Amino acid sequence: MVTAAGVTDGWNNEAEVWLLIGTGLCMPRIFGELNTALEREFGQRYAVVSTEDLLLGVKGGRLTLHDLTGRAVRTPKVVYARLSSPRVSTDREITLLRQLQEMGATLLNPPETVLACVNKFWQLQQFALAGLPVPDTLSYTDAPMGAVIRAGVPEPCVVKAVRGQRGQQVFLAPDAAMLSAVHGSLRQDVPYLFQHYVASSHGRDLRVVVIDGQAVAAQVRTARDGGLQSNLAQGGTAELCLGRYRAGEALAVQAAKTLGLGVCGVDLLFGADGGFVLCEVNVNVGWREPMREVTPAIVAACRRRLEEH
Repeated sequence: MVTAAGVTDGWNNEAEVWLLIGTGLCMPRIFGELNTALEREFGQRYAVVSTEDLLLGVKGGRLTLHDLTGRAVRTPKVVYARLSSPRVSTDREITLLRQLQEMGATLLNPPETVLACVNKFWQLQQFALAGLPVPDTLSYTDAPMGAVIRAGVPEPCVVKAVRGQRGQQVFLAPDAAMLSAVHGSLRQDVPYLFQHYVASSHGRDLRVVVIDGQAVAAQVRTARDGGLQSNLAQGGTAELCLGRYRAGEALAVQAAKTLGLGVCGVDLLFGADGGFVLCEVNVNVGWREPMREVTPAIVAACRRRLEEH
């Protein structure tokens, strides 16, 4: 059972399939859609579990799980975790995913794949090594941003935080002089990426939802009023287009495979030559109500893993 706040209450700790919900995740329609479909498919074998409800332990040399009452929790066989990307921490959520995996659970998105999606430069590293097309990008570790800019950044360039979602902390800088003038006003809690500006895709991208190696939904997103960010959270619009851009969908499937993701959303930029360039991959993918293929595909992915367990 799930309370109005979305926190599990009195859940079946013998369940074999979990929908694991992280703190700070606010997607009530998607949660409701998934919960209804998973409950219909698995019945008493299914439970919604909040990351807030679990205690991790080591006892007698063995890994353990308990709820907040101290009750031992049976390790599920299959877990689909939906976590808030900006909040994901190696000390918290990733540690929990590792515990579940090492105790025998099969995760649709294993912990190392979630980490790769949290940091946008980690994705680029893996895509480049796999030979997939990505924009030229510069980043840093501890160097002052002013020194990074003086060392030379693409002009113009797209500036984005290595952690972020929904189009936040992303802007187009026409040149290094503009960046030098504003960099002192930017949040410095995480590094930034300075990325080659793909002018042919200004204010427009292709979002492909990939589940178990299949493109199950796609949409072209377009920014409002000629802006850069096409994210719907920033006021963009979207048009469903599954099957229209086969090359883009194939590249999205390659990207998901490279990262080892079972469920993800892949954002691609439209190249000047008619091809596509990878922008980023989102592990906590959202989808609109008309994208009716997504939820059944996630349920099928859980079913396959349960049958194989």
